[in-house]
Amino acid sequence: MAEPQHEAPARLRAQQFELTRHLRDPSASPAPSGIEERRLEIYRGLLFNNVLGLLSGNFPVIAELLGEDDWATLVRDFYRDHRCHTPLFPELAREFLRYLEDRDTLPYAFLPELAHYEWVELALQMSEAQPADAIDGGADLLEAAPALSPLAWALAYAWPVHRIGPDYRPDAPPPQPTLLLLRREADGEVRFSELSPLAYRLIERLSESPQLSGREQLRALAAEAGSDDVEGFVIQGHALLQQMRASGAILGGAIFDSANP
Repeated sequence: MAEPQHEAPARLRAQQFELTRHLRDPSASPAPSGIEERRLEIYRGLLFNNVLGLLSGNFPVIAELLGEDDWATLVRDFYRDHRCHTPLFPELAREFLRYLEDRDTLPYAFLPELAHYEWVELALQMSEAQPADAIDGGADLLEAAPALSPLAWALAYAWPVHRIGPDYRPDAPPPQPTLLLLRREADGEVRFSELSPLAYRLIERLSESPQLSGREQLRALAAEAGSDDVEGFVIQGHALLQQMRASGAILGGAIFDSANP
């Protein structure tokens, strides 16, 4: 007797789930009946090695830190246990980052931040962000509102992620946070520089209140810092704004649409 049509899709779906569970965790989930073991072995190896290869390219420092066996074990745990928020393959690195952030035990306490640092370089390379407003590249950055490049990201970490590697594996974070500026330059390369706390806060302020002039931003920052010499602070801050423009972190002065201030 032929199988009723309405039951065929449900049975197919059940078989697909059974196969998927097996491919993710062969030791705990038996393979569906009727599939040759040789074929299953090919599928198992192909899928896992694709994931391993992609993540190894996205997180080379972590892969080197852990070594081949421990790295493969961590990736297999992710492959088996994590439920992804998106089916898009280019988002796999972000999913791995979520997995590390949610995991209770890790070989190193700094792994989630190190993974974020490695992931953000990829995210910046892939970003298609454009400035929200027209830009006057030669504007006076004291009188105009300095416009940050959407391809320049200020990041704060508890761990010195830019220094961690096989020869440096800290046991505890230092007293002061690590403040970094990552930027994608015209050649497509992502480069980083360390930021002072004041420079980091200035970039934060430019993001929080983009309509303020550079002078207004620096005076407000001087008040936050408790400076007794506001005008001297503004002069030094102007030099910092110009340095940021030279590096591409600031594009110039924003030209706001008068109809949408």
